[in-house]
Amino acid sequence: MRRAVCPGSYDPATNGHLDIIERASHLFDEVVVTVMVNKSKKGLFSIEERMEILRETTSDLPGVRVDSWHGLLVDYCRQNDIIAIAKGLRSVSDFDYELQMAQMNRELSGIETLLMANNPTYGFVSSSLVKEVATFGGNIEHLVPQAVFKRLTERLSRRD
Repeated sequence: MRRAVCPGSYDPATNGHLDIIERASHLFDEVVVTVMVNKSKKGLFSIEERMEILRETTSDLPGVRVDSWHGLLVDYCRQNDIIAIAKGLRSVSDFDYELQMAQMNRELSGIETLLMANNPTYGFVSSSLVKEVATFGGNIEHLVPQAVFKRLTERLSRRD
């Protein structure tokens, strides 16, 4: 079975994330959407909430499952027999960063990274930008899955 991982913080997941996950699911037998845990960052959503949202939004994609990991991604890949890392690229600055990560991951483990050009519709979308716009009442409904929109709206209304 050929497995790939789509890692990220997913705080929250956007339509750009889902586009990459769906496209990767057509290339691999199984895609593991892995919420990476960074204890030094305080997210808007807990790891469990992010995983729940991702499970809900990817439930119609065969061969996609959701997990979380704290540590080096290559260690996760080794432990789960994953042969590739699938990542999306929005810009040249994404490419510079992701290329270095891909080279480091290959050096550490031999695991390949598939860098996928984003759908231009989502080229400007990031989790942090979505949160910022939503915080100030901007309409982000077309940029995130419905499950994210609902939970993000609820979460931000409780903070006011």
